Amino acid sequence: MCTEMQRYSLNGQTMGTRYTAVFYAQADINIDQIGRSLAQAVERVDQQMSTWKADSDLNRLNAAPVQTWLPVPKELATVLVTALWVGQQSRGAFDIALGDRVNAWGFGPGASSITTLTADTPPSAHRPLALDTLTVDLARLQVRKRAPLTLDLNGIAKGFGVDELARCLEGFGLTRYLVGIDGEMRARGTKPDAQPWSVAIEKPCRGRREVMGVMALSDAAIATSGDYRHWVQVKGRHYAHTLNPATGAPLCNTIAAVTVVAASCMLADAWATALMVLGETEGPRLAQERGMDALFVLRDAETFKELSIVGGVLQAQVESHAT
Repeated sequence: MCTEMQRYSLNGQTMGTRYTAVFYAQADINIDQIGRSLAQAVERVDQQMSTWKADSDLNRLNAAPVQTWLPVPKELATVLVTALWVGQQSRGAFDIALGDRVNAWGFGPGASSITTLTADTPPSAHRPLALDTLTVDLARLQVRKRAPLTLDLNGIAKGFGVDELARCLEGFGLTRYLVGIDGEMRARGTKPDAQPWSVAIEKPCRGRREVMGVMALSDAAIATSGDYRHWVQVKGRHYAHTLNPATGAPLCNTIAAVTVVAASCMLADAWATALMVLGETEGPRLAQERGMDALFVLRDAETFKELSIVGGVLQAQVESHAT
């Protein structure tokens, strides 16, 4: 019997972008069945957690009355619990209760064009965090809001979708794969020649795509948060789509991008956002305290400065031209 491994590649649309799955398997696998299963996995995540689908479970939760327990699917409950945990561990830097501000800044489904009025509005003195106003009962799969909230899971749902792609392949007994949604990736095992998977790290340049470096990945996940993909411009100033939970306004720090490697893509996705929000001083400090693997790219005029942290230890500081 032939045991030679063959390379397969599947992809499709999801969450406003595309998912990919590259894997090695025997020639007798049911590739059509695997393809259907992958498509169903990401569609399930999108249907539960999208802010762009009016009938999603997340939007149903957003519309639910305060102080009312609402049943939710297991996947959504899992993501909500993780989001609250990362919010607590990051001292409020990761917060999913920013849906109203996401729309106000022109980044959400209910958004209108950004105006100078939004940009000139003074930062809020205090905004309630999801951590303080959302209760998730994972055992009973139900959620309760203790105050009006508009939840937005764009900082974690895509990573969870990647994890679901991985779980799907593993359900078919596949152990050599690289799956991803846009720039969020997860790998298991190596290629048949024992080489790890190669993942490109994008240079955080607005308006064009350029590779900054390549990372070898095996049995881990990677996610990047940055200010260079989705942004608006008002009165000559760029405003990135990542918001500061403390103010409800876009970030104002020198971080251009943060890449995090973690056990799951859901955690890598959320932590990349949290570390970016924390800024150029507190972000690297917390990554070191927690023993994380992270790459910070700081923007200074025409120069990028890279801070590489591996296992919580600062490895290198490298400067390069931004253009």
